Amino acid sequence: MTNLISRKVVIVGAGAVGSGFAFALAQAGIAEEIALVDVNADLAKGQALDLAHGAPFYRPVHIHADTAPTAYRNAAVVVVTAGKAQAGPDQSRLDLMQINARIVTSIIADIQAVNPNAIVLVATNPVDIVTHVARIRTHWPRGRILGSGTVLDSARFRWLLAEHCGISPQNVHASILGEHGDSEFAAWSLVHVGGLPMNDYCSICRKCDFLQRRPQIVEQVRRSAYHIIGYKGSTSFGVAMAMTQIVRAILRNERRVMTVSAALTGEYGLNDVTLGVPCVLDANGIAEVIEAPLTASEQQELERSAQILKDGLARLE
Repeated sequence: MTNLISRKVVIVGAGAVGSGFAFALAQAGIAEEIALVDVNADLAKGQALDLAHGAPFYRPVHIHADTAPTAYRNAAVVVVTAGKAQAGPDQSRLDLMQINARIVTSIIADIQAVNPNAIVLVATNPVDIVTHVARIRTHWPRGRILGSGTVLDSARFRWLLAEHCGISPQNVHASILGEHGDSEFAAWSLVHVGGLPMNDYCSICRKCDFLQRRPQIVEQVRRSAYHIIGYKGSTSFGVAMAMTQIVRAILRNERRVMTVSAALTGEYGLNDVTLGVPCVLDANGIAEVIEAPLTASEQQELERSAQILKDGLARLE
């Protein structure tokens, strides 16, 4: 059982994603201590000080900059956002894998040396491949090293469906599965609106021919990050909120189902690959992988996505 007494969260990488996550985490009031670590020590100090100045406006939390590897001691969760970001909308997440796999495995080695009981959440892209490599290097149980997976993609999907249907996103339950990247796909058979399967809701709503809109909505989800990067240079707020929900599920032992990156060991007929699937999250990280009943075409899309990730892993130096 992971020791969560301190409720300490270490964030490695104080850039747009790491600082955005620190802000969202502080606002959520679920951590007692937030430590920021970055190779640029001044950046970490500046971000921590800026965040600390908001202390009167949220629940008590000790926010500070620290240095690796001592920062990792007593941490319940270490969140890794460090790495090279996408240079622009024309660069895919898979293009980043060589350099970011090296960066993250170095960080994981430091964590393992001082806190072998920590849970590690990886957000560095390509998140599925980087998470897979990190787990292989540590030989930790799969539950203890997980990736942010398609949690953000699923949130984008829910928002787009809600916008289209004219209903609150809280009443839409939907999942994007597979790679956090270009081969991800929508599990339409698992979509529910207001407690009803999507097809049943559409037959009641009758506002549009939704079948024709489905490919466009999925493509919007896939291209969301590229559009945001094209507009402002990076994504930060959405992924920060997604990671906050993942860490909340762990720190509060919620047993919440989220589509994080998990190493598959026979589920969905797949092995030796890590990708976004529904998982139960508790105080130990991934408690179990849920093997959802996919349609034949959805299973094929999952297998295709898994093969693309395996091909990427095979190209790693």
